[in-house]
Amino acid sequence: MLLELRVKNLALIEKAEVFFQDGLNILTGETGAGKSIIIGSVNIALGAKASKDLIRQGADYAYVELIFSVEEPEKKRRLKELEVELPEDGTLIISKKIMAARSVSKINDETVTAGRLKEITSLLIDIHGQHEHQSLLYKSKHLQILDDYAKSRTAPLKEEISGVFGRYQKLARKLEAMNLDQEGRLREADFCRYEIEELENAGLKEGEEEALEARYRRLVNAQRIMENLSEAYNILENAQTGSALKSVSQAAEYDEELTGIRDQLYDADAIIGDALHDVREYMDRFSFDEEEFARLEERLDLIHNLQAKYGSSIGEILEKLEEKRRRLEELENYDLVKQNTEKEWKECEGQLETLCGKLSALRQKEAGKLVKRISQGLKDLNFIDVQFSMEFRRLEQYGAGGYDEAEFMISTNPGMPVRPLGMVASGGELSRIMLAIKAVLADTDDIPTLIFDEIDTGISGRTAQKVSEKLSYIAGSHQVICITHLPQIAAMADAHFEIAKASSGGLTTTSIRELDEEQMIAELARLLGGAEITEAVFDNAREMKRLAGAKKR
Repeated sequence: MLLELRVKNLALIEKAEVFFQDGLNILTGETGAGKSIIIGSVNIALGAKASKDLIRQGADYAYVELIFSVEEPEKKRRLKELEVELPEDGTLIISKKIMAARSVSKINDETVTAGRLKEITSLLIDIHGQHEHQSLLYKSKHLQILDDYAKSRTAPLKEEISGVFGRYQKLARKLEAMNLDQEGRLREADFCRYEIEELENAGLKEGEEEALEARYRRLVNAQRIMENLSEAYNILENAQTGSALKSVSQAAEYDEELTGIRDQLYDADAIIGDALHDVREYMDRFSFDEEEFARLEERLDLIHNLQAKYGSSIGEILEKLEEKRRRLEELENYDLVKQNTEKEWKECEGQLETLCGKLSALRQKEAGKLVKRISQGLKDLNFIDVQFSMEFRRLEQYGAGGYDEAEFMISTNPGMPVRPLGMVASGGELSRIMLAIKAVLADTDDIPTLIFDEIDTGISGRTAQKVSEKLSYIAGSHQVICITHLPQIAAMADAHFEIAKASSGGLTTTSIRELDEEQMIAELARLLGGAEITEAVFDNAREMKRLAGAKKR
């Protein structure tokens, strides 16, 4: 779960710390107080792009930090697979520092890329933004929701289909490439033979280039090597360690404390003597061979020319040689290879048909369960006479995820036929439908923290009460963080935070604080009362909070 959010110098926030709790965490505040900045800061920490304009005026940088506690063994195992090492207490710290020139993201003090950050945080937190329900207008989202719901059953089949589909595409591309006329095949075969002969005659070996370049570099720098060694020899020869050893040895006869220095000088004299011998021996045997130099130069030129044509390394060139040999064999045995490829492609297509059929049947079976649960969730959210179903169609082409296209269908009025979701539901209805779906997925979803940013858009009254109950239900198995402006939802809070804006010294600052019981009631009264908050409004707020507590129990 998300334990803490820390924000510094971001937009209107100078410094803020929020300690989130288990269950339902509610955030409220006046319009324009900066509620969007709070969720925005979480998004930034999770990898969203952050403009340097977000840095608070007068500050050098902005900083956001999220502190998570990871307790589930399975979650720890999956993080370890992603090479995330957790301390014993399971704390995971995600931070982002936004500077004028660049931004830096870290996980437990290790700098990470945006892609890696999103991969890791997707295991920990899911944000349902203000407009995410609009994704329900796209049919591809509907199939994704079904697969998420039934992932323990569908995932193995989808993985198998993906592998077979990859092979199916590769074979299809191979068949397409084989559609050459006889003259074209003969022309390509001749060119393949020429390239194969060129590469075979070169006789390249792995590691050859590095060895040749080392010898070439030695000969190119022969004069410099000899000059440096000559200078080193003269310095070593004049070191006079032997004389120093003799003097200290004589002194050591009178003072035993000098025996250590004597031994050091003895070792030094021996080491310098060995070095002099080795340098002289190297200089005596070193010679510049013009013929060898010319051979090395010619061989390296050949290798570099082949690299320009076939690959950046000898390893790549040898791989290209094998590829050319296989292609020549295909061209020389064209009819047989094409026949075998077509046979393999048809077998692969048959596998795909069988696997996709199994997946489709499984999906339709699971869709019945999902539709039933979503329908009940919609009724809980005040869709009284709703009809909800899922319609399947087969696509003309196979895909990595099967051949299904699926779409949610709905009727919200008695006597009206079900129609595609995007053609019937309003923005507020889409928001509630997404909430119903999230509630169903929450039972199978292992993401511990869910954030709902103004899920209450376009609703009020009894519907708002139903939404609050659904959020409270989800919070029974997940940590839920919700921004709202409705008192019915705020009353359900297990922890309630107020976001406020104030001006001082010509600067505007957004702050956030956790409310105690009486402060919660005062904030509910503000949400209920509007311009004037009377004692009756306070009484109403107290009653709302009491009823919410009873409902949760």
